[in-house]
Amino acid sequence: MGSSRKPRILFLTPYPFGRVASQRFRFEQYWDVLSKEYELKFQSFLSERSFNSLYKRGRIIKKAFGVICGFIRRFFILFQVNKFDFIFIHREASPIGPPVFEWFIARVFQKQIIYDFDDAIWLSNTSNENRIAAMLKCHWKVKYICSWSQKVTCGNDFLCDYARKFNSNTIYVPTTLDMEEIAKKSVQVVPTIKVLGWTGTHSTLKYLGWLIPVLQKLQKLQSFRFIVIADKDPKPDLEKYSFIPWNKATEWEDLATLDIGLMPLEQTEWEEGKCGFKALQYMALGIPAIASPTDANNKIITDSLNGFICESEQEWENRISSLLIDEKKCELFSNNGRKKVEDMFSKMAWKKIYLSLFKAD
Repeated sequence: MGSSRKPRILFLTPYPFGRVASQRFRFEQYWDVLSKEYELKFQSFLSERSFNSLYKRGRIIKKAFGVICGFIRRFFILFQVNKFDFIFIHREASPIGPPVFEWFIARVFQKQIIYDFDDAIWLSNTSNENRIAAMLKCHWKVKYICSWSQKVTCGNDFLCDYARKFNSNTIYVPTTLDMEEIAKKSVQVVPTIKVLGWTGTHSTLKYLGWLIPVLQKLQKLQSFRFIVIADKDPKPDLEKYSFIPWNKATEWEDLATLDIGLMPLEQTEWEEGKCGFKALQYMALGIPAIASPTDANNKIITDSLNGFICESEQEWENRISSLLIDEKKCELFSNNGRKKVEDMFSKMAWKKIYLSLFKAD
């Protein structure tokens, strides 16, 4: 092997490049940085066509065919594994079934795996959209992949605590944002009335359910518009409500229309695995954030300094109400929140540490 050859990294992911937030903001945004020092190859389990039909009703045959093709791609990539110095696996090599591919990579080919996850994926979390696939998932495999890996990277301390049970070389790497890129795309809007908002996917719309009565009550007392930015309209029973279909090309401009960003969550072990991405998005744009208490949110938001952490419905009501009328508090949260993201959760702040992951120990 010539000394001038760049080290090679193979990225194995569930989804196509640029299509889901967990991949985009955990490692895809470092692609330009990594490509200067490494030769990179990316392979997703699902093709673009399979991904596009993943959450659509029916199409069982197409979905099954897409999964079969995914297994075929993974099988053939095993014959190329020896060409790479590092194998980066995000979440799992295959979304269903036991960790066969990971076992071959680690035990047979003895390659260095860097294993990354940003959810409590060892727990079952079934929705209507994925209940059939959930029956075929092997959640128990996470601990084995951790133990077979050279390094494990997790998005919050709760996830790291789990991974360290099986691999002492577990490293906290938060989900980060490219603040320079966000500054280019975001557009500040001055609305005629205050705008509250929430962003997410169909799988997280359930968290809005218990907050809607709070918003209904507040709308009888104060004037504001509520916006949901998602891939599915929840159609809440609210006055002055708008839905914006999520669009990757305009995601930051759409978020910039909010004056206050909301991140309600349930209080279960699954939610403790969340990495606070919504709060980071809001704060990066200078939008005051109000969030439920989780491991990640408590690390991101310092209550009453750069946002609010709320647990009870009464707390949510009181603190939303206060931000609707307190311009000075909103300005404080805006400035402090943006600075927190720049200092502790930005691509620039973590670039050197991220590159160090691919250095031999």
